[in-house]
Amino acid sequence: MFPPDPARRLGILMLSTRFPRPPGDVGHPGSWRGDTEFRVVEGAGPRDAVRDAAGLREGPVLAAFSAAARELEANGVGAITTSCGFLVLLQEALQDAVKVPVVTSSLLLLPALLAREPQVGVLTIDARHLGDAHLRQAGVPPGQLADVMVEGVDPGGEFARAILGNDAAMDLARAGRDVVAAARALRGRAPRLRTVVLECTNMPPYAQAIRDATGFEVLSLADVPALKSWAAEPMIRG
Repeated sequence: MFPPDPARRLGILMLSTRFPRPPGDVGHPGSWRGDTEFRVVEGAGPRDAVRDAAGLREGPVLAAFSAAARELEANGVGAITTSCGFLVLLQEALQDAVKVPVVTSSLLLLPALLAREPQVGVLTIDARHLGDAHLRQAGVPPGQLADVMVEGVDPGGEFARAILGNDAAMDLARAGRDVVAAARALRGRAPRLRTVVLECTNMPPYAQAIRDATGFEVLSLADVPALKSWAAEPMIRG
């Protein structure tokens, strides 16, 4: 496997969505520096990806994303990423489908973080479906699964409603408060926690608000080493 080439375009496999994407969101062009190529995987919406391992692997998502990844590679991209952290379950399959580096999820940061810290937090859009299978696929050793502290946003709140429901309208201020509330809940559960990883690629617009409210070091997809050369800074302050 060759290293990513930042002189070439970054290919971004996008779920088919219509909810707003402010700066910092993976789907906002201003979140990336240099050339990007967005490829919408038609027919694959948020609820098709935000599922447990059995549900995701049994659906049509893998075939559709593999075909789209091959199209991006044929168009000359230097690396490929995705718009949903739950797609870490497809990491090996998508990497096998193409020769350029594939980074499906920010969860791939977890093994290196756990090598330096006793616990690491994860903020997710759906804690009910983000399970050990996702963490194992991200490379978390079986003996350290319990060291990953997962916290989800309120499933009835604005953030989850608009994104999982794929609504064209979303109150960004309310959505941001949902994300910060989840971060505060995580801080309450784990007062010594230092770092939190944003599973959801729609959360980075609120990264600074999370830092301000909790003191966490906040990491996202843009912090995965293979993608950092494409990532724009700073994220907007929520």
